[in-house]
Amino acid sequence: MNPNCERELFLNNGDIAEKAHIVPHCNTADDSFKNLILLCPNCHTDFDKNSAFDAEEVKNWKNIRQKQLLKIFAQKFDTFDELEETVKPILYANKTIYENYYLIKENPKLWKKFEEKILINNQKLKLLFNENKKLFQKNQNKDFSNLAVINQLILHIDEFRDTREDDEKIRSVLFPTEINSMFGLKPIDGNMLPSVEALECLIENLQQDDKFIEISLGIEKPYIAYKKEDKFITLFLDDTPKIRQMYFIEYCFKSTGVRLKNLNFALQYLNKNNIQFAIENYKNLTDIVIKDKPFKFIYKYCLSKADLIAFAPQKDLTIINLHNWNSSSCISNEAYIQAEIMSINLWTIDNFFIYIHQV
Repeated sequence: MNPNCERELFLNNGDIAEKAHIVPHCNTADDSFKNLILLCPNCHTDFDKNSAFDAEEVKNWKNIRQKQLLKIFAQKFDTFDELEETVKPILYANKTIYENYYLIKENPKLWKKFEEKILINNQKLKLLFNENKKLFQKNQNKDFSNLAVINQLILHIDEFRDTREDDEKIRSVLFPTEINSMFGLKPIDGNMLPSVEALECLIENLQQDDKFIEISLGIEKPYIAYKKEDKFITLFLDDTPKIRQMYFIEYCFKSTGVRLKNLNFALQYLNKNNIQFAIENYKNLTDIVIKDKPFKFIYKYCLSKADLIAFAPQKDLTIINLHNWNSSSCISNEAYIQAEIMSINLWTIDNFFIYIHQV
């Protein structure tokens, strides 16, 4: 853009931006991002036909604009929420353009026109993400890291820019859809993070901030609902990148005592058999009540006598081991003997299923 030009390139009903080659295309056949600049129609004509500006001057315009963008968008934020407030509208604009002009291939000229807007937005995103990488959850295993997703997006942005003029666009780094999950644009169907304890921590933190609304377990798509400013947010527990980011922000990553997937499966079984249950305390999601009787779910490779004593269970409690690696062998004989002394019941998951059918 010409820094001395005051014309608006992007208007409410469209744009008047034109793509110009800094060094004439007829001389170089160079359609790379480096050799392109957006100009208004008047500046484009003055440059191409009237020789009002030379190539070096126009290159300088581009450098000026890049420095302006760097100053505006290379912001460092203290919190992920602050970053999200800036990033989310940019991602949403790109998503809208992609869905309306690329996926609907009836008018390729419109896509080519609005693709310029994506290029500009991508540079903003790249600057923001490079300056705020500390705000993203990370893991040494890239498959479990939101920061790895951000790095993949940055590679995609560069590749998208450098290959867009190629006749045959062969791209190895596609847009990572996990980004839409992370910033709350669209959830993904991922895997539930295993730790029930981490989920309990998140709920407790949301309760302390008066944000927690409810949790729904025992269904195909379990979720928690919470308030964020004046909005009600539904967070699906298999929306993995978003959950990872929430755990990171709230310092809720915990080692796994009970696996969430196994717990939800057991509760689903209750629902499918029309048996109502209640979670008595959100700090202990594994403690439920069925027909006024207390039950506790655990996940032990082999429940020992020492494990049982450590639980300090109340009389008449039924403990169900979700770890069904070898039927009754997932509970030791010593534990069964100790359970009789303590007047409690020890069940495998198979015993639990039998009970459900009897009820």
